Amino acid sequence: MHRHGHGDPHAQKLYEMIRDMKIAMMTTIDTDGTLHSRPMYSQEADENGDLWFFTKVQSPKLTEISRDNEVNLAYADPDGQNYVSVSGKAEIVRDRATIESKWTEGARAWFPDGKDDPSIALIRVHPVKGEYWDSPSSTLVHLYGYAKAAVTGQPPTDIGDREKVDLR
Repeated sequence: MHRHGHGDPHAQKLYEMIRDMKIAMMTTIDTDGTLHSRPMYSQEADENGDLWFFTKVQSPKLTEISRDNEVNLAYADPDGQNYVSVSGKAEIVRDRATIESKWTEGARAWFPDGKDDPSIALIRVHPVKGEYWDSPSSTLVHLYGYAKAAVTGQPPTDIGDREKVDLR
């Protein structure tokens, strides 16, 4: 199990939560200053805690990242009631050896020609901070908490953990 080199005790839990969530919504800052989100297939975090994504060289997100490298990644597992948000700095990586080492067959859906496709690039995100919401997995428990709150006027108690995490 990687420790990802982070001092925050909640970092490990955050990485464990996103390990099984294969799609992240990546938000970049568009050239007109507005926010632009799109789904991205997520690779497992590396030993430094960096997150990696395959993309096409001609993608607008590469232009956006080269202008402003602040990004946000949002992960959701509605069935497990788990949600994670990670913000950090993105970097474009075109090194062929790195592309080869990060290649997984899951990426073939987007790149049918495989890892040697010349249009492949990687986006590496260096996380700066994160936040997670880890709710009870039973939606019934969740609904019971809200129903009880509605009747008693007290806020729901066991709605799970919410933690802000320093990932620097």
